[in-house]
Amino acid sequence: MSSSEIRRIHIEAWQTSGVSQAAYCREHGLNTKTFGNWAREHRAGQVVRSPALVPVTIKPIPIPANTICLRGRGDHVLELPSTVSPHWLGELLKCL
Repeated sequence: MSSSEIRRIHIEAWQTSGVSQAAYCREHGLNTKTFGNWAREHRAGQVVRSPALVPVTIKPIPIPANTICLRGRGDHVLELPSTVSPHWLGELLKCL
């Protein structure tokens, strides 16, 4: 195994360990300054990927013609049959 592979393995093990660099170095007998240099070189060698755009298709929600749709604040939607009593609907709207 090459020294660069050993460095990479140590860096990745440290990143997943949840401990500080100093603690990891103490546990593994590594020089903290050398390990810091390895980590810096590792970060510099990583490719930063820019966010990718993903194509999406927005489809309207079909609402039957015989439906009354009331939209409130946020995502609140109330769908009622068009046969609802106008008086009842008026009372409902007073409550909202």
